Formats: sequence, C-alpha cells, structure tokens
Amino acid sequence: MKIYPVILSGGAGTRLWPLSRAALPKQLLPLVSEKTMLQDTALRTAGRAEMMQPLIVCGNQHRFLVAEQLREIKVNPLGILLEPVGRNTAPAVAAAANYLKAVDPEAVMLVLPADHVINDVEAFHAAIARASGLVKEGALATFGIVPTGPETGYGYIQSGDSLANGDKCYKVAKFVEKPNRETAQEFISAGNFSWNSGMFLFRADSFLKELEQFAPAIAKASAEAVTKGYRDLDFCRLDEAAFTACPSDSIDYAVMEHTKHAVVVPASIGWSDVGSWSALHEVQAKDEAGNVTRGDVYLDNVQNSLVRAEGRIVALVGVKDVVVVETADAVLVAHKDQVQRVKQVVDHLKDKDRTEHIYHTKVYRPWGCYEGIDMGERFQVKRITVNPGGKLSLQMHHHRAEHWVVVSGTARVTCGESVKLLTENESTYIPIGMNHRLENPGKVPLHLIEVQSGSYLGEDDIVRFEDVYSRT
Repeated sequence: MKIYPVILSGGAGTRLWPLSRAALPKQLLPLVSEKTMLQDTALRTAGRAEMMQPLIVCGNQHRFLVAEQLREIKVNPLGILLEPVGRNTAPAVAAAANYLKAVDPEAVMLVLPADHVINDVEAFHAAIARASGLVKEGALATFGIVPTGPETGYGYIQSGDSLANGDKCYKVAKFVEKPNRETAQEFISAGNFSWNSGMFLFRADSFLKELEQFAPAIAKASAEAVTKGYRDLDFCRLDEAAFTACPSDSIDYAVMEHTKHAVVVPASIGWSDVGSWSALHEVQAKDEAGNVTRGDVYLDNVQNSLVRAEGRIVALVGVKDVVVVETADAVLVAHKDQVQRVKQVVDHLKDKDRTEHIYHTKVYRPWGCYEGIDMGERFQVKRITVNPGGKLSLQMHHHRAEHWVVVSGTARVTCGESVKLLTENESTYIPIGMNHRLENPGKVPLHLIEVQSGSYLGEDDIVRFEDVYSRT
C-alpha cells in the first residue's frame, strides 16, 4: 500500500513568541533538534518503502522558506499546495485529498501537522501499520496518544468497541473538548481515553466521500480550488476565490465527529504538539537541575527552567521554574505556570500596530535575507545576504535613496541603464526614484551593508517592475 504523507505547515505558533512569529512560525524553527520541526516531520517518513514523497500544504507567505528547508534535507516533495488564506484543517486536507486522488485514485493519506514532536519513530510506524488494514476497507483512522497524565491542554478521544480486524484499534466512541483537571483525571482513571493528536490515516476517496456527506460546502469549494489551481514556479496555487469562499472548520468538527467509519489507534510514541514553552521544556533533555538551555547561557543556582539565548549572553541567578527567551528585538521572562499567557503579549502587539509579532530583525526572502542593524530619524542600516544565483526584483523607491557597500562576494548592480559588477570594499549609490536591481552572479553568498536615507523607510515603499519569484 502506497502512503502519501500530507504535511500541514500552517499556523503561527503565537504561544512560542518571541521566537515564533507570523513570518517565521514554530514549524520553520529548530526548536527541539538542529533541524526545523518541518524538516524533522518530513524526515520521519523518508526512506521507507511504503512512504511516497510528501505533499506539503502551507501559506503563500512561507512558500520559499518551506521549499528551501526541504531542499536542505534533500526531500523532493510531491507538491507544495499554497493556501491563499487559512481555513483550518478540513479544507486544507480536502484540497490535498483532491490533489492526491488525481495522482493516485487509491491514494492513502497520512496527515501530519508539521510542528509535532515524535520521539519514538518506530512505534509511530508500528501504529500506522496497525491502522493500514482498516484504512484499506474505508476506515478513517486517527491516532490517539496514550496519556501520561491528566493534561488539560489537549482534546481527548474515547475508545469504543475493539475491532476484530484491527490490532489494538477501536471504534471512536466520542471526541471530547479540552477538559478541566478533575475531568481529565476521570478520563485517565477510566483507561479508555487518549489525547487527540490531530494525525490521521485514510484513503483520499474515503475522506472525500464523508466530507461530501457532512460538509458539502467544504467539499465543493476545496475541489474547485484544486481544479482551478495553477502552477507557479515549483508551487501549486489553490484558486483564491474558491478557497477563500470555503467555510473554515477542523477535520474533527467537519467529519470525524459525524462519520460512522472513525477508528482510533492508541499509541505511545513520545508525542507532543509543543504548544507552549513549558511543553518544549518537557520534551527536551535536561541537566541535573532540570534545566534546558540553548545558546550563550550562564546559570547559577537555577532549577527546572528553560533558557534560550539567540544572540547575547543570558545569565540567571537563584531562580527556578522560569522561561527566559532572548531574541535580537525582544525578551520574554515568564513563570512556567503562566506561559499560556504569552498569547496576550502577541495580542497587545497587534493592538498597538507593532511588528514584533510578525517579523524578526532578520527577514527571509527567496533570494536570501536582510537584517536591520540600526535605525534613526531618516536613516536605516541593513545587513543583506544574497544567495548564489539570487536576484532581487527590478524595483524603485519613491521616498528613499540607498547606499550599498559590498563586504564579501560579487554584486551585479543595475541602476537605470547602467549595469556593473562590484566586489569587496566597493560601493554604489541608488538615487530616489531610480530603477535598480541587485544580483549575486557568483558561487558564494554576497554580503553587503545597505544604508537607506529618506523621508519614509517602510518596506511597502517598493514598486516592482520585474521579479523572477512571481511576487506582486
């Protein structure tokens, strides 16, 4: 049986601010290992005979980062579907199912969020094997995590009758929303409840058949979004009008809570959805005092804490049960019992029209990245890196001039009708209103310093005339 992993790479991960931000959410960050969570998820299914190349579903704004991260780990995806807007998991999976059905009418989908941790990969694949026979016969399988305690942050699945034709597989009795602690303890004591992992295994045609019955509007809109979709470079863009008109709903609400074919496969696989900083602390290796650290960290009499330094030394003395996360433009300090309130910080930043919940100081682009290093009245300084072969759009600014100084590498600079090569320690000036472009024709990264000056320095002061990455 061929199994097609479908990796859902949407979401913002706001509870992991200040590291996770809208432009660089948690699934695209190396939170648990040296690889990003998306990369770990893709590699979890790689190299197995029954597993096909993955199909990725992500937001349009993350497309180049997703493609680059897969290239780094030498995973060639079956496709990357671009959602014009977020519509929850049911429409995303429905679009993937329609896409796969056209590729393979008997396709079996393994639906995986990109931002989960699974420490016991062999047990994970054993659970998939247990569900496979039932899925062939039309079952819609969900993987329930055998609980290790009365967790209130997860939904639960109650197991019903055991299935004779499935190894340790059960009918789904009911899905339960996140409970309070007393109710969660009752579930643990009952012994037939598991955490709802949000991972699924089913045939694409079986899922679509149930979706048409229980959520026909989602079924129709998602099918139309795929049919009217089109290729854009290495991506498949879902039709914007059709997908935007699609109702927003989760798989559980749209299908799994209604279908008679839902089965649950309880599994102990070392799973976590890493939904908060305290959850990240739980899944990582700790020192003898229970601390998890990353980066340049100094601890003195510190216990049971998570400390992450991205750029500077972070020193803690005489504290316990805290989370400290340092980035270039923000620092979070919280008690471990209060980390769910981080979302309120993000809401505050939104209300104040700030940008620290959207961007880091380093911003990634398909051609490379730039990082703000200084800013004042009427000026801004950036460090720019252009990857080999990278090419910025042919563009113009109404309100700012730019000075470029090459630090290393070779730059091809278009300024009006002039095209010239610059190398280390050479510079050029781009006047206000002048059409210009920066390229790296070399085989090593191009590093330069950009000094902007003018009355307005916002990123929206860009008029693009030509762009190889199809950006507007």
